Amino acid sequence: MGMMKIYGIPKSCATACVMTCLGEKVIEEYELVHVDLPKGEHKSSTHLAKNPFGKVPVLEDGSLTLFESRAITGYLCRKYRSGTDLLRYDSVEEGALVGVWLEVESQQFNAAIYPIMFEKLMKPFLGLTPDQSVVDEYLLKLGSVLDIYEERLSNSKYLACDFFTLADLHHLPYIHYFIKRTPYGDLITSRAHVKAWWEDISARPSFVKVAQQMDARPILN
Repeated sequence: MGMMKIYGIPKSCATACVMTCLGEKVIEEYELVHVDLPKGEHKSSTHLAKNPFGKVPVLEDGSLTLFESRAITGYLCRKYRSGTDLLRYDSVEEGALVGVWLEVESQQFNAAIYPIMFEKLMKPFLGLTPDQSVVDEYLLKLGSVLDIYEERLSNSKYLACDFFTLADLHHLPYIHYFIKRTPYGDLITSRAHVKAWWEDISARPSFVKVAQQMDARPILN
C-alpha cells in the first residue's frame, strides 16, 4: 500500500480541517497533492474521477477514495487511535454529542458563515462583485447561531463535552479567515464564552501549523 494522499490546498477550509485532524492524530506519513483551483484543476476529468462534485479535499488510502471533509476526518479518527480521541470512543454519551455538534457545525454554523466568506473572499478573488445584502442577511443568521454557542459554552468547555473533538475542529479554518479577513470578527470576540473557546482551540499546535500555511502568500483576495 502506498502513502496516503490528500488532494487539495491548505487555503481551502475543508482541506485545512483534514490537515488539522492529521496533526491531532499525529499522522505524518501522507502526501499533500496540490490542486490548482484558480486553473480549474478540481474540475478536470482526473479530479472528477476522484470526486464527481469537483471539490477538495479528496483522500486516497490504498484502494479507498473518500471525499467530503467530515467523512474524511471521521475515517481518520476511526482508523487511527493515536493522538487525540476526537470522537470520544470511551463514552457513548460524549460520542453521541460529538455527532450532534458535528451536525450543528454543518447544518447551522457552516450554512451561515459560508455565504459570508464566499461574498467577501471568493467573489473578489474570482473578479466578481460581492453582494452586501447577502452578507448582511447571513451575518444575522450567524449571530443567532453564535448566541446558542455562547449559551452552550457557558456550561461546557467545548461544544460536545469538556474535551476537544471533531465538532470543535471543523470550526477552525472558517473562523480563522472570518476574524483575519473580514471586518466582522466582533461576532466571535464580543461573546465571552465563544471568544474563550476560540482562543483555546485556535492555539492548538495542530492548527497553528496549518494556519501558517493558510496565511502564506499568495492569499485569497
